[in-house]
Amino acid sequence: MTNSISAEVVTIGDEILFGQITDTNTQWIGTELTNIGIRIVRKSSVGDQASAILAVLREAHDRANVIIITGGLGPTKDDITKKTLCDYFGVGMVRNETALAVVTGFFEKRGRPMTDLNRGQADLPANAVYIQNDWGTAPGMWFEHDGRVYVSLPGVPFEMKNLMTHRILPKLQAHFNPPIIKHKMILTAGIGESFLAERIEAWEDALPPHIRLAYLPSFGGVRLRLTATGTDDALLSRELDQQVASVLPIIEQYVYGYDDDTLERIVGQLLNAKQWTLGIAESCTGGAVSARITSVPGSSAYFQGSVVSYSNDVKVSQLGVSPDTLATVGAVSEETIRQMAEGVRKALNTDVGIATSGIAGPDGGTPDKPVGTIWIAVATPAETRTRLLTLSQYRDQNIQLTTTYLLNLLREQLEK
Repeated sequence: MTNSISAEVVTIGDEILFGQITDTNTQWIGTELTNIGIRIVRKSSVGDQASAILAVLREAHDRANVIIITGGLGPTKDDITKKTLCDYFGVGMVRNETALAVVTGFFEKRGRPMTDLNRGQADLPANAVYIQNDWGTAPGMWFEHDGRVYVSLPGVPFEMKNLMTHRILPKLQAHFNPPIIKHKMILTAGIGESFLAERIEAWEDALPPHIRLAYLPSFGGVRLRLTATGTDDALLSRELDQQVASVLPIIEQYVYGYDDDTLERIVGQLLNAKQWTLGIAESCTGGAVSARITSVPGSSAYFQGSVVSYSNDVKVSQLGVSPDTLATVGAVSEETIRQMAEGVRKALNTDVGIATSGIAGPDGGTPDKPVGTIWIAVATPAETRTRLLTLSQYRDQNIQLTTTYLLNLLREQLEK
């Protein structure tokens, strides 16, 4: 068995470089290759220019055992992948009769005429192994050259995924017999990356050589990704579980879930477990917290509704915030946020009320309350807890961070 199989993904198309479409293919391919033990070492995007494609392929040859190419396989003149692959491998183009039969059948089934351009999709580089595309006319192709495997796939995501899932991934496994790679993600919130690293330094240093740790920071949280490599799937799973159990006592207060969990999903599970309902009062986040909560299927079981109280008038009339409080300490204050959380809990008759109020920016700050000054609060039947956030100058970032910090504060209260 080869100890380490590496891959590079090359996406072809001007539309990717121009930002006209989002490249979702690379992320999906990377996940699927990792699941069968093949490690992505690089991804590249290149336009519809033969010289640029050739340069990228030559570079990929020196880095990876597997080169996955997507895009540029359509019937029009701007789709140059097949011709460029002929130049790269030093071969000519030949018509593949199996491919021609598949393309012909595709058009006959739909009652559509087939043009010479469509027939040209059956022309492949002479050294290509034809891989049938069940959902389109652009062929999949497999090449073995100079100790490397090259795979060319259509760029249309659903066609590419079908080919990868049913044809290419099994063929790669049979060809390379790669090692097993397993991941375990520990999801944390409320602690910065450097502080987290200090806390778990001794545990990290003691990890065995076949288990690696990566820190993946995001807005308001850090994901710890453990990656284990070996030959025994069950053993790797047990080892990862043991490592999680070992580190958990050190960071348990910050851990909200694992793998594909989200804060909003965990909060929903906790609310359901307590049979509690939730109401939200939002000012500076403008509905972002509510959007996160309602992104979870079944959230109607616990989420009653929200009040986006952007103006002081709405804070007073809908949430019962005292006009005197607003006049003396302002909307961005501990007193106001407390009244907002308690007020929405009362107004919507919920067990829990949560609230945000602050200066998201880029304008509106003062010397006493600069941009990024934000208060959040959680009101439960037992207590109301508030927290002051001092964030950045960037509006979108402040909204995302505030939303995450509030959901995490809610999680902490629900776990008591």
